Amino acid sequence: MSSIMSLADLLAQKKSPIVKKWCEVVVQTYPEGGQSFLKTKKNQFSNPVGHTIAEGIESIYDELLKGAKSDKIPLSIDNILRVRAVQDFFPSRAVDFVFGLKKVIRKELGKEILKEGISEEWAEFESRIDDLALLSFDVYMQCRQKVFDIRVSAVKNQSHKLLKMAGLAYDLPENYESPDYEGGLKEGQTHLSE
Repeated sequence: MSSIMSLADLLAQKKSPIVKKWCEVVVQTYPEGGQSFLKTKKNQFSNPVGHTIAEGIESIYDELLKGAKSDKIPLSIDNILRVRAVQDFFPSRAVDFVFGLKKVIRKELGKEILKEGISEEWAEFESRIDDLALLSFDVYMQCRQKVFDIRVSAVKNQSHKLLKMAGLAYDLPENYESPDYEGGLKEGQTHLSE
């Protein structure tokens, strides 16, 4: 009589091939030219993106296996999605790799999942993956907002510098809004230097 393993045991037993294939799912979302580079070099310094993906995927997988809410998952997701936010992935494309985990697990453990008792565990684990996808979307949108804010700030700074060079803008003193401030433009004056 064979004993039925739990889904957690199977997922732990098959961790290495599942994590490797899940990393491949992430890499496949990049343009073909970059895929071979991301696959071949995992060194943190020669390929920081590939290293971040591999490290993040393994950490996320480990935390999903634990089942409890983890502070490590948002950080690992952020590390992966921060790069994707800068690379202007569409939100759906940026987080699609999360759902790739379901496909990888089904291919690796499909027969075992169909065994009695494991299907309920699988449904619960799929729910964790869905929650991970929702978290990923939120994290991606926060990263995109940061990128947008940085770009807007850079444009504002550039515009201000150009206006200042043209003599059309100047820097205000720190206390110019204070009621005690006596500086400023006098009647008929258009620049502080007049």
